[in-house]
Amino acid sequence: MIALKKIVTFLLIIYFLQACNTTGLYEQTKRFTKQEWSSNEKPSFTFTVQDSLAFYNIYFVIRHNDAYDFNNIWINYTIIPPADTATSNRMEIDLAGANGWFGTAMDDIIEQRMLMNKNPLRFKAGNYTIMLQQIMREDPLKAVLSAGIRVEKIVQ
Repeated sequence: MIALKKIVTFLLIIYFLQACNTTGLYEQTKRFTKQEWSSNEKPSFTFTVQDSLAFYNIYFVIRHNDAYDFNNIWINYTIIPPADTATSNRMEIDLAGANGWFGTAMDDIIEQRMLMNKNPLRFKAGNYTIMLQQIMREDPLKAVLSAGIRVEKIVQ
């Protein structure tokens, strides 16, 4: 009886893991000269959505080195949908915790993908543009190699 419960639980876990797969639709970053991100530099990224019935996640992608002085970053991001009004939001993104940097490190370079939307988003079909701006007190923001976005389609 216990073995049967374990098998059923295992199969349910496998089912749910397969049911919520994601597939990368778009990922692009902008490299910063001198490893500094000025608040005047507002990288923008344009991607195309074809499946308007699917749900999507948007990630903020940042690559910085270990000399980055903060455990977070504040950004403004603007989403410009096809034939619609742009919306802007301000967001604080935690980059480190008590145990160190989040993300993946190689030597002194850390790359992180942090989810920007709390709930999966549904987009209309068409071209979208997302513009990023750092709004930290330090300007230019030192030790930032690149910033960008990743858009993932949630496959159910």
